[in-house]
Parts: sequence; C-alpha cells; structure tokens
Amino acid sequence: MGDRADRRGRRRTDVPAMITSRHLRVGFVGLGNIGKPMALRLAAAEGIDVRVHDVVPEPVEELVAAGATAAGSVGELAAQVDVVCVMVRDDDQVRAVAGEVGPDPVLVVHSTVAPGTPAELAAAGHRVLDAPVSGGPMGAAAGSLAILVGGPDDAFETARPALEAMGSKVVHAGPVGAGTRFKLARNLLHFVSFTAAMEASRLAEAAGLDVAELGRVVRHTDAITGGPGAIMLRDTTAPIAPDDFWHGVMEHVVALGEKDLTFAIALADELGVDVPMARDALPRLGKELGLA
Repeated sequence: MGDRADRRGRRRTDVPAMITSRHLRVGFVGLGNIGKPMALRLAAAEGIDVRVHDVVPEPVEELVAAGATAAGSVGELAAQVDVVCVMVRDDDQVRAVAGEVGPDPVLVVHSTVAPGTPAELAAAGHRVLDAPVSGGPMGAAAGSLAILVGGPDDAFETARPALEAMGSKVVHAGPVGAGTRFKLARNLLHFVSFTAAMEASRLAEAAGLDVAELGRVVRHTDAITGGPGAIMLRDTTAPIAPDDFWHGVMEHVVALGEKDLTFAIALADELGVDVPMARDALPRLGKELGLA
C-alpha cells in the first residue's frame, strides 16, 4: 500500500500505486440541473481527474470546491482531457461545443439530440459517443442514471469508467446514433404516459376523487408492478405464436385491460369527460401486445 496525496491534497494510505498511476481525465461542459450532479459524481470518483466549464460561474465554483479544476473555455478543457462530456440544452449548443473540441478526446454527448446529429458530429471528425441519460436530476445526484450509449467499442471502453461513475445502468446500444434512438423510444413511452396520466386525472376529478391521492396510488403500485415496463419482457414485437408461453400471459393482460378500459370509457361518457387515449387503446390493446 502506498502513502500519497489524492487530488484534493489529502493523504491516502489505502490506495495501491497501480490505481493512482493513470487517471482518466474527463472534461464536463454544461453544469445545469442534470449536468452539475453528474459532474459532482465524477469529482467524487476515484481514478478520475475532472475539469469543468460553464458560462455560469456558480456551478463551476461548486465543482472546484468538490475537487474539479475550472477551465476558461471549451478549447482549453478539451486540450487537457481524454473524454469530453457535454450536457447542454439543444443540438445547436452541442454543435457549438463540438466545434471547440479537437479530434482526439472522446466526445460524449449526454444531451438528447435529433437522431441524425451524432452521425453528423462523427462525420466532422469527432470520436463520438451519443450517451443520453434517463433518470433526471434525482438519478444524476444518486449516480443511478441509465446511460444509453451509441458509438465505437474503443471510444466506449475509454469513456466507460466515467459513465459507470455517473450511472448504475450503462447500455452500449450499438453504433453512433443508437443511444439517441434508444432514448427517444424510452421517452416516447414517458411522455405518452404523462398524457394518459392527465386523462386519468380528469376522469378521477370529474368523479369527485382526490387527484393527488390518485397520483400517490399510481406511484405506489407502479413501484410494485413496474408500471408500463412490466410488459416489456419479450425481445421482439412480432405476433406471439399460440403455443408460446407469452400468448397466455398476454391473453390474460388483454382480458383485464379490455374490461377495465370499457368500464372507464363508460364512466367517462356518464361524466362527460373526453378520454381519447383510452378510446384509441381499447381496440388496439390486443394487437399491440402481440395477439392477432
């Protein structure tokens, strides 16, 4: 065991020399609601040296207090690191940051961008990983994000220690662009579910129920059952053969779903509540779950 100072100047007596002989140098650009807690997880990780840049000084100061080093510009940061993580607002800001990053560091784009943007950055000569995240500020603070990655194997292996410091589920989904496509599919469910949740809330309110209590019940039961993800267990969306195990499972789900949707729509009609998502789901449920 060695006796040496860590990057914050404290003496360490429990870290083998082989761990401290080579740190991964990571730059982080964009210290907003999700970016700041992600960068703080990096600053707290062993074996990672962190440099940060943001146009707002306060989060930079917080990261410096946590052990990171401030960089005066994206270009200065990129010249000193192996990996540049980017969590900014939109595609234009991602392009602006990328324009100041040379071809050597792995450019990890955590922002959710248009499907074609990662390939565009790769074509411009960057070593790109598109790596959008799921889990929000709470997951970022806890280090429990799902990080959905597209890009070449060598770039992924370079960035892997940083990704694993920020997320508890890191999925290498495929080539450049695969991470973004993965995130868009996940968020389609997310926001369609939000729309359905408000449709259900309107029905509950019209029926004289406590809408906030309905929300608490939904969160309680989804934590037990897994919510919509509970039926996403097959590796294909193809129709299910009658002799397949899943055919009986989904027949049961559809029977329950059609019954309850029929009752909910009847209640909505009685109360004069518009429930277009329920009406659309009723005739589609069986087919969507793989039954002919």
